[in-house]
Amino acid sequence: MAAELYPASLNTNLPNSNGAVVTAASKKNIVQVTQAVTVPTTTATQQNINNNNVETTSWQSTHPTLRERNALMFNKEHMADVHFIVGPPGESQKVPAHKYVLAVGSSVFGAMFYGDLAEGESEIHIPDVEPAAFLILLKYMYSDEIELEADTVLATLYAAKKYIVPALAKACVTFLETSLEAKNACVLLSQSRLFEEPELTQRCWEVIDAQAELALRSEGFCEIDLQTLEIILRRETLNTREAVVFEAVLEWAVAECRRQGLGATARNKRAVLGKVLYLVRHPTMTLEEFADGAAQSDVLTLEETHDIFLWYTAANKPKLEFPLAQRTGLTPQRCHRFQSSAYRSNQWRYRGRCDSIQFAVDKRIFIAGLGLYGSSGGKAEYSVKIELKRQGATLAQNLTMFVSDGSSSTFSVWFEHPVQVEQDTFYTVSVVLDGNELSYFGQEGMTEVQCGKVTFQYQCSSDSTNGTGVQGGQIPELVFYA
Repeated sequence: MAAELYPASLNTNLPNSNGAVVTAASKKNIVQVTQAVTVPTTTATQQNINNNNVETTSWQSTHPTLRERNALMFNKEHMADVHFIVGPPGESQKVPAHKYVLAVGSSVFGAMFYGDLAEGESEIHIPDVEPAAFLILLKYMYSDEIELEADTVLATLYAAKKYIVPALAKACVTFLETSLEAKNACVLLSQSRLFEEPELTQRCWEVIDAQAELALRSEGFCEIDLQTLEIILRRETLNTREAVVFEAVLEWAVAECRRQGLGATARNKRAVLGKVLYLVRHPTMTLEEFADGAAQSDVLTLEETHDIFLWYTAANKPKLEFPLAQRTGLTPQRCHRFQSSAYRSNQWRYRGRCDSIQFAVDKRIFIAGLGLYGSSGGKAEYSVKIELKRQGATLAQNLTMFVSDGSSSTFSVWFEHPVQVEQDTFYTVSVVLDGNELSYFGQEGMTEVQCGKVTFQYQCSSDSTNGTGVQGGQIPELVFYA
């Protein structure tokens, strides 16, 4: 007669490193002990057999740290003592979990499972959280790992806020700040207000103000709620024409009619806008912009249109319900990198060659244009191609012109839209001029310039084939918003 003795560490089914299960009934782990053994199987002998004479491999022993062992339990049924039904009906997902792990990672779960009002249900329904976001939350709580994606980061931020997991919430905000650009700034502004994230809100405003035309014409602008629309239209520092603002408001109204199941008629568009319509500063448009745009939109009443035309043309101007003051916009700042300028009879000449310089900044800014030197021989007209690149990729370029007056002043040329420039990365700005060959040029260039709260660093560019470098040459100024 024989007895089968099982090692104590294998009395339950456990996951291995691959999530598979090791069973105690595995025959290779069975030790045969017969009655022929002359030494009594005492408690001490039993322990000796288990600890020393039996070689076993368990998932606990192959994962030495608590974090590793907890990570193996993530989204596993093994030892799960609670299940969540996550997501709205019809799109929900059942997620297994372990109360202790969740309670250690979140005070909300702690109160839910071990507080005075602890819930005893084995299944908990969470219809307001997306399954993908909930799994990201749980993975962080089990393993300290954070895996964020653009499609789910807002839902993850909501889950992190709901269950008070501040480290994950901060990671979500940082991710959003890094991915913030004009096309998503308005949507993120709406969400940052909802989640009460003032730093993210401020970053959104920086982008919306500086790149207002791009932000207002983005698809994301049409997705915001009415309250966020109102806040944007009240903004004094929107850096764009009022005609662009009105066009964006009409596009938002069309989208809102669609959301409400209404036809996009002029009457319905005015109805969904309500009092927000009176935040558009129609009188600050040019007469031509108003006549070609708002006056023909049918959103304004005949009386409103008539009064605005009179306001443009009549000496005795009627009283209007629309704001009369133009938005202040943003004031461009200029970083001048030369300490002096000069001209000589044999330079600076332009024959289709490129003047270029590299720069980096210590905080995000928006490059709006360049300040260039003009002719040293009197009034002259230049055509110019300007370009901004990062690691060889073109971010913006523009073909334009300027007229210089013969002085050593700088003359501004602009990109079509301000371009966001990230901190601690070198960018290359280039110009190719065509015009009067002799011009002023800069001297005593500086490698580092402090301009307001922004520090600029300069270095020579291999793209420069006309002599411009850090010490001297063209491109004396970078024009920017910060």
